[in-house]
Amino acid sequence: MIDYYAIGQRIRQIRKARGLSQDQLAEQVGISTVHVSHIENANTKLSLPVFVRLTEVLQVPADELLQGAAPVRRQQAEEDILRLLEGCDLRQLQILQDVLRAVKESLDLRL
Repeated sequence: MIDYYAIGQRIRQIRKARGLSQDQLAEQVGISTVHVSHIENANTKLSLPVFVRLTEVLQVPADELLQGAAPVRRQQAEEDILRLLEGCDLRQLQILQDVLRAVKESLDLRL
């Protein structure tokens, strides 16, 4: 069963992360702003052509819109980050911690 609400919420989250308004996304996809709103709120089922165009405009894999971020990719990203931290001295870790905190707060504001 397809969870159109979850898909719509992922579209909204990614749209906001990309700094796009509903109007901007609608224009780039070639649909109305009302249609974007209806997709994000699961008031309508999106067609395959619109779905494909959304993946292209948002630059996101189709499976991520359908299922969310894959746990394997998340785990891999976390492992990659930990590898980057190996060999850092305390001063470097503190700087990276401050940078990461600032970036995370900025991302949270955009979503």
